[in-house]
This record gives sequence, C-alpha cells and structure tokens, in this order.
Amino acid sequence: MGGKHTYATKAQLETLVLRMYKTGILYSEALGEFRKQFILVVLREVDWNKSKAARALGIHRSTLVRTLRELNIDILAPRNAARRRPHGIGMQQKKTIAG
Repeated sequence: MGGKHTYATKAQLETLVLRMYKTGILYSEALGEFRKQFILVVLREVDWNKSKAARALGIHRSTLVRTLRELNIDILAPRNAARRRPHGIGMQQKKTIAG
C-alpha cells in the first residue's frame, strides 16, 4: 500500500471517518456507502464497462455484478443519462432536413 498518495488519502479518509462517526453514522452504513461510491467512481472512469471495472477493482466480473445487485446499483440509468443527447438537438436536425 506504498506510494506517494498514501499519506494524503489516509489523512482525508481519517477526517471523513471522524465526521461520519461524530454524526452518528453506523459502521455498516458507512461501509456500504464507501463500497457503492468506490465502485461507481471506477465504473465512471471506464465508461460503465463492467469487465474493465472488475479488472480495475481486482475482482471477478461476476463478483462485481453480484455486488452491484447487493448494493442496489443500477448502472443503466447513469450510463444512459451520460450518453443521452441534449434536448432539442434532434428536432433541429429534422427541421433542417425537412426544410
């Protein structure tokens, strides 16, 4: 776990954990939220590709799929939102073609 960012990350994590503890967040809630956010960040980084995300996380793809189910993470919603065209662009193209 060596490396130059270990210290900054560890200090940031300790600060976050202390804040969570002081606000009454339970260990199980914190752990679940951490797992969820960690996986979502990696999925975003690999454009929602589960195979690439599993490799980056160091787990098997089926383990990732099972974990997504356990944590109630639906990757289709954010994936589709990220790919959706801005509202109105399709209409402008149709008018140009028709007109």
